Amino acid sequence: MKIKDVYVHKISAKLEVPFKFSQGWVDKRSSVIVEVVDDNGNAGFGECLCHGQQSPHLAAAFIEHCYKEEVIGKDPFDSEVIWETLYNKSRPFGQLGIAVNALSGLDIAIWDLKGKILGMPVSKLLGGTFRNKLLAYATGFYRKADGVYPQDAVEEALKYKELGFKGMKLKVGFTPEKDIEYIRAVRKAVGYDIMLMADFNAAYSQADARKIILELEPEKIYFYEEPISPEDMEGYKAIRNLTSSFIAAGEEIFGKISIKNWLSAGALDIYQPDVCSSGGFTECKKMAAIAGAYNTTIMPHAWGSGVGLAAALHFIASLPNTPMSYEPSEIFLEFDQSDHPFRKELINDTIKYEDGYIYVPDKPGLGIEINREILTKYQV
Repeated sequence: MKIKDVYVHKISAKLEVPFKFSQGWVDKRSSVIVEVVDDNGNAGFGECLCHGQQSPHLAAAFIEHCYKEEVIGKDPFDSEVIWETLYNKSRPFGQLGIAVNALSGLDIAIWDLKGKILGMPVSKLLGGTFRNKLLAYATGFYRKADGVYPQDAVEEALKYKELGFKGMKLKVGFTPEKDIEYIRAVRKAVGYDIMLMADFNAAYSQADARKIILELEPEKIYFYEEPISPEDMEGYKAIRNLTSSFIAAGEEIFGKISIKNWLSAGALDIYQPDVCSSGGFTECKKMAAIAGAYNTTIMPHAWGSGVGLAAALHFIASLPNTPMSYEPSEIFLEFDQSDHPFRKELINDTIKYEDGYIYVPDKPGLGIEINREILTKYQV
């Protein structure tokens, strides 16, 4: 059994209403969908995460001009061998950022292919399913050009509460004063029975982050995500113990070596690698194992298409609670609610959400069905 070919589907769609986060405007949603086909005609799919302002050409070029030639002819069950070979090949010109981002989608596609060949869900292949449904928190709250804030955020929060979400993550990073007013308004509206998180997308210095964290202590924020730059590990160490809230980051931590350095420094409470960007299943399972050795929580980032959502579900389903206990703290799934033209349509809306929970697909591979018409419709 051999891998016969690798196809890279670059898809992108303009948003009807562009939105803003702390680093700028997003006017389209894009993704790189990787398809790996074996010599029996079986196909596995994966995704390379495209952040809001990331071109799909970046990861696609890395796969097409660096990785593809090394993969064709290999046995898909040699996924560990393939991963290490590709990672080693890129050592002279990049083993962080887009190099690992591209490798992630390819790795996920190989695992999906293995699951389909064996007739087993990926979560089982990863070691077993600790949970068959995940408590989801809603990510949204992006700013619109004609928006009125914090009023619009309050209305959005109440909508998510009505839909059964037990947690929601605000997008902030628009000056400390505005953020404090904004977060207080939403907390007052939804009450204290809702887990409220705040994502700054690395907008602040240590000083500004400290001001926000200390002034918002009464609001009982569940976690503060990326308040400062991911290059500033010392800054995270400085702010971590200012608050009873958790400090979270990690979508820009790539691979086991990087997370080991962060864990040994004691910089974060919650680590958020994205399986579609931080190394795929092969590497993210190792990242989780290292975090487990430090008795530290992994709570993955997820912001892609339906393929990426399915991959995140299988990855989280395979993670043990840290530590194991009779009534453990749950590992939550990030469920993006922002405009996305091919989140549901690409997988024929096959992932089930109900009363705050998303169910882990139990069919072979990622457990999803790819709508090829969507790949064609949004092809770059």
